[in-house]
Amino acid sequence: ITGVILLAVGIWGKVSLENYFSLLNEKATNVPFVLIGTGTVIILLGTFGCFATCRASAWMLKLYAMFLTLIFLVELVAAIVGFVFRHEIKDSFKNNYEKALKQYNATGDYRSNAVDKIQSTLIGIFLAYCLSRAITNNQYEIV
Repeated sequence: ITGVILLAVGIWGKVSLENYFSLLNEKATNVPFVLIGTGTVIILLGTFGCFATCRASAWMLKLYAMFLTLIFLVELVAAIVGFVFRHEIKDSFKNNYEKALKQYNATGDYRSNAVDKIQSTLIGIFLAYCLSRAITNNQYEIV
């Protein structure tokens, strides 16, 4: 199930978040591909585990356990690295966003679309919040 989720998130990230990745540095644009690859490996490994269980092969089950341990350790290291470098990731996004704002609507600048999407999304979230507050406040005043 985890493999399918990672695969789906990777495909969704590649398709839907393409504009947002243009605001990040070049290394961050590989994230969807890493998720797709990891999801595929986990699906194949799960299939191998089912096959090993059906055959009741001890060495295949040991190999499967070793692969699961290895994947767990890699995921743990990735989470720790992401946590340790979270400020650098945030600063990189902020710097690239500010650079995109300075070059907004420049000829051939593909990042203008990302800026437009981020701003329209944030405005939509803010307006939805204001509307929900207004509805909630009016309901309490009626009672």
